[in-house]
Amino acid sequence: MATGKPPLSYKARRRWSLAILLIGLPVYIIAAISAVALLERPSLWAELAIYVGLGVVWALPFRFIFRGIGQADPDGPNQ
Repeated sequence: MATGKPPLSYKARRRWSLAILLIGLPVYIIAAISAVALLERPSLWAELAIYVGLGVVWALPFRFIFRGIGQADPDGPNQ
């Protein structure tokens, strides 16, 4: 099923994944902590469930970028 967009190259996905992890994730963590702090200190288990849920949710939109990043470059020279 084609999406109409050209897929990102391996190098572009590596750059984007690095930017997401170094810039986007800390910003998301600060936003999540601030959002939970606005609540009137729910129970420990509710707060833990919120943090676990937010910890999983942040990565879902970026699955296609992180997929295969730990593998060797498929476009690179064979070693």
